[in-house]
Amino acid sequence: MKPSVSDPARLIAFYLPQFHPIPENDEWWGKGFTEWTNVVKARPLFPEHYQPHLPADLGFYDLRLPEAREAQADLGREYGIYGFCYYHYWFNRRRILERPFNEVLASGRPNFPFCLCWANENWTRVWDGGTDNVLLAQSYDHEDDLRHIESLIPAFRDERYIRIDGRPLFLVYRTEVLPNPSRTAEIWRAAAARAGVGDLYLARVERFGTHIPPHSIGFDAAVEFAPDGRNLGAAKFHTKLSSKLAKGRLISRGYIENNVFDYVELVTSMLQIPEPPHTRFRGVTPGWDNSPRRTRGSYIFHGSTPEKYGEWLHTVIEQTKRRLHGDEQIVFVNAWNEWGEGNHLEPDQKWGRAYLEATRKATRS
Repeated sequence: MKPSVSDPARLIAFYLPQFHPIPENDEWWGKGFTEWTNVVKARPLFPEHYQPHLPADLGFYDLRLPEAREAQADLGREYGIYGFCYYHYWFNRRRILERPFNEVLASGRPNFPFCLCWANENWTRVWDGGTDNVLLAQSYDHEDDLRHIESLIPAFRDERYIRIDGRPLFLVYRTEVLPNPSRTAEIWRAAAARAGVGDLYLARVERFGTHIPPHSIGFDAAVEFAPDGRNLGAAKFHTKLSSKLAKGRLISRGYIENNVFDYVELVTSMLQIPEPPHTRFRGVTPGWDNSPRRTRGSYIFHGSTPEKYGEWLHTVIEQTKRRLHGDEQIVFVNAWNEWGEGNHLEPDQKWGRAYLEATRKATRS
C-alpha cells in the first residue's frame, strides 16, 4: 500500500504475537502460558508504580481468533496507525509464534498494512536475549540466510506489505550479532530479485547502543528503538544512601532492586541524539516497564502520561517531515501490544484510549 504525497508521516507500531499458547511455551513455562500470564501476576514494586497493566476495550484476547486481529487493526486505523510491524521469530529453519501472521497472510485479513522485523535474539529464561539460561538459541549460516528470505517471499508479494519506493521493508532487530551482515544482505537481495519482488529495503534496529552506519553492513537505514539502551537518563535511587534507606525500610526495596528512570528524562535524552548522516527512522514509546517479566533487575520508566507521550510523538513527526521525504517519512512506535513490557497503545483500565487519542492528535497537529 503506497501512501499519497499529501499523507502525513506513516506511523508503524511494533506488534508482539505472543498472545496464544504454543508448545514451546507450554514446555518452558507451563501449560497454557501466554504473555497474559506475566501481565496479570505483576504487582507494584514501589509507591505509585503502575502495575498491573490490564486490558480494557480488547480484553485478554487470543491471537488465534481472526476477530481479535480485526479489532486491533480497526482500532489502530481509527487512531492514526498506518500499519503493524510484526515480530518474526526464525531460529535456523525453525519458526515459532508464527500462527497469527501466517493466518493474516493466508486470509488477506485484516486489510491493514504490515511489515516484518526479525527478532533474532536468543530466547532466554530471563527474557534478555543474552547467552545465559538459553531456551532456544540463534545460529547463523549463509544457507540458512537463503532459506530464511525465501520463506518470506509470499509476505513480500502481499499487496498490504509496507514498501519504500516499491521495495519491501524488512527490519533486523540485532544486526550486530550476525557473523557477516553484509553477505547476508547480499544473499537476501539476490533471492528477492530472483523471486521477482524487487530489491529489499533493509533496516537495522538501533538497540543496545549500537549506532553504526547501516550502509557499512549493506543495509539501507536504521530504526531508532525507544528506549535504546543508552539514552535513558539517570537511574534513580542507585546510591549508597538509597541502599541504607531501603535497609531501614524508609524507602521501598523495589527502587534499588530495579532500574527506575524518569520518562521525561528518557524523552529529553532521546530527542538530543544527534542527527546521523544516514537515513534513520525515529521512534517513540508510550512507556516501558518489564517488571511483569522480572521483579528484580527490571527497567521501569516512571511518570509517562498520554500528554508527555503525545508531545514526544508530535516532535518526532515534525522532525521526520523536515528531514525525510516521500515514502521514507516513517515513525516507529514501540509498541502496539507489548503488555509484558508496559509499552502498549492498546487501551488499558487506567488510561482507556488516552494514548491512542494522543497518537491521533499528534498526527493531525
